[in-house]
Amino acid sequence: MNVLVVLGHPRTDSFCAALADSYVDGAREAGVDVRRLDLAGLKFDPHVRTESPEEQPLEDDLEMAQRHIEWADHLAFVYPNWWGTMPALLKGFFDRVFTPGFAFSHYEDGEGAGHRKLLNDKTAELLVTMDTPKWVYRWILRQPGTNAVKRATLGYAGVRTTRVTNIGPVEDSSPAERDEWLERATRLGRQLADGPESSTTRAKRRVTTWLKALRLQFYPMAWIAYTVGALAATGSDGIFTSAIYWAGFCFLFFLEAATVLSNEYFDYETDRRNTFAGPFTGGSRVLVDGELDRSALRAGIRNAIVLTAIAALAALAFGVGSPLTMAAVMGVLAVLALGYTMPPLQLSYRTLGELDVAATHSVGVLLLGFVAFGGSWRDPLPWLLGLPFFLSILPSIILAGVPDYEADRAAGKETLAVRFGVDGAATVAIATALLAAATSVLLYAAEVIPHAYGPLVALSVPHAIVIGWLVRDRLESSAMPGRIDRLMAASLGYIVWFGVVPLLELL
Repeated sequence: MNVLVVLGHPRTDSFCAALADSYVDGAREAGVDVRRLDLAGLKFDPHVRTESPEEQPLEDDLEMAQRHIEWADHLAFVYPNWWGTMPALLKGFFDRVFTPGFAFSHYEDGEGAGHRKLLNDKTAELLVTMDTPKWVYRWILRQPGTNAVKRATLGYAGVRTTRVTNIGPVEDSSPAERDEWLERATRLGRQLADGPESSTTRAKRRVTTWLKALRLQFYPMAWIAYTVGALAATGSDGIFTSAIYWAGFCFLFFLEAATVLSNEYFDYETDRRNTFAGPFTGGSRVLVDGELDRSALRAGIRNAIVLTAIAALAALAFGVGSPLTMAAVMGVLAVLALGYTMPPLQLSYRTLGELDVAATHSVGVLLLGFVAFGGSWRDPLPWLLGLPFFLSILPSIILAGVPDYEADRAAGKETLAVRFGVDGAATVAIATALLAAATSVLLYAAEVIPHAYGPLVALSVPHAIVIGWLVRDRLESSAMPGRIDRLMAASLGYIVWFGVVPLLELL
């Protein structure tokens, strides 16, 4: 491993310099290749005096610094925390060295706009001295300097910060405390023998990355519909302690996992172009940002599918309904779910994706819960329960395609927003929201399923009107609205009336 230690203090006789010395000593003991860069000894203008930083010629020392950064696998920045952030010298260094074309690049090619991280093969750590008590800096000041370096600067260029070590308060420290901090810096350098992060940190990062890739925020919708179906078939007695309930739940969980991971894999082109990704749009970006590679994602999909099959066999073994009916429902669910982006169906590329998601996450999983507990697929009850649920999901799924519009169109993905335009998608979203409310109120008023819908469901009507107002206010105000997080929250919350209300009524 190649390690570059950058001393960001404007004096070379500072305590930060002593920490850098100790870190270098430890790194050399670890057997890594080390270079040292003291910014106080470089000759360069820290000010950007041209319209864009790359237009200002680099001094010889800065060209040398860029070559050192390119050489390095790991960067260690040692600097003091002044006025909550880094010294002006280090800030000027970043301004001049982390230029477009070296640290990142912008693109706008008619297929979207954004930036690419050009240093995403590197890691970094920060050793920061301060006089502010560490708890004040973290919890009251909210770590402004650390956030600026870690996220806004290094992170923007793709450098992943593996460790931040805050040292202090320094001003009133004793010689013994300073000796301990110097020894700590040496230990940090020695730890590079096992890589730029500890085994615990690596394990935590892997778990965090896979949790991010799984996008667990999508799973409750299917679980609620499945539980509603089970309760509709048997009542509330004993379903949560039955083996069939949990076997069916595991089937749905692993199928959702396989679907989400396959979406990440096959939607790479549209996710790469997407500049408006959010919690519910644009994918998890673990593949785009290089947190997982394609082989790891393929392995994840394969493992999820195997676990789905095992859970399906367990559900068939424990189920009280017809095994043939259960197998048919699970088979159709699996084909539709995986076929959302997976070839050969790729329903989301054929303007069928929104209908697919709404059907599988409402009627499909509700019917599975119903037949698993002995209900008949010919019974109108699960279909009637699923209809308003299906209609209520459509607005959020349709609107989720709006921020992705340009990227999806460039990648050949024909969502409803791409097929009919943003205005057309907005109209369909409003219509289905109103239709969901009208259908549920009608079912309650006609007492078709009075044990599932109570008077509370009437509140879906004003909620639908609010969604319509938000859609018109947000989507008609600009040709390309970008992120629509507030609108997405309102449309996802709308599903509660048609999932949680029947769930509570049936319980």
